[in-house]
Amino acid sequence: MSAQRVLFGFHAVTVRLKTAPESVIEIHVDASRRDARMRQFIERAQAAGARLVDSDDAALHKLCGTHRHQGVVARVEKTFQARTIDEVLDGVQGAPLLLLLDGVTDPHNLGACLRVADGAGVQAVIAPKDHAVGLNATVAKVASGAAETVPYLMVTNLSRTIAALKAQHIRVIGAADDAPATLYEADLTGPLALVLGAEGEGLRQLTRRSCDALVRIPMAGAVESLNVSVAAGVCLFEAQRQRRGA
Repeated sequence: MSAQRVLFGFHAVTVRLKTAPESVIEIHVDASRRDARMRQFIERAQAAGARLVDSDDAALHKLCGTHRHQGVVARVEKTFQARTIDEVLDGVQGAPLLLLLDGVTDPHNLGACLRVADGAGVQAVIAPKDHAVGLNATVAKVASGAAETVPYLMVTNLSRTIAALKAQHIRVIGAADDAPATLYEADLTGPLALVLGAEGEGLRQLTRRSCDALVRIPMAGAVESLNVSVAAGVCLFEAQRQRRGA
């Protein structure tokens, strides 16, 4: 039997229906909900040939482990994603753009980072196996489908991975509040990996030393730092802006 997983929420399940409808085993929907959004979703699922099962809140909660399912829970087969950095880079056309996360342990933050990464055209998000959260149903829900489209690679040693990326001529730039240069002064064109740490703690010292350069996001208000997913969005879309200009 092929490996299976559970997705929940309108966005996550809709993206799977769009990208790999054949992998959807069945979709459980709240039989008591038939508002316009649910009706539209059911029409999309039926058009994709998905098997629909009427359920109630208790059954949906049991399937996905949370009441934040929006009335939609799907059992799906796992789809292929690149499992190594080499597999990712082999499939990249043009200059790669990667996001490395150092110490992000909150599933909501990871899900938001994956969503931002998808929007910015990132080829992979990379994190250490220790001091990081893995993919779970909460991450997939917050990612709104991006957990299905952006490979999330967990590596044994982040510093060693950074060294391997640099050996392949990928510049590695870390974000740090005390960096001398701002994000907007840095050249973010060409093969690039951006490294962000958890809010508050930032990058670990070994990770900082492994980067080619450090940059900061200039802050004009009273707060000293941004949530990691917000910082990822600022950095990644500035990189895309520069790349389009180049």
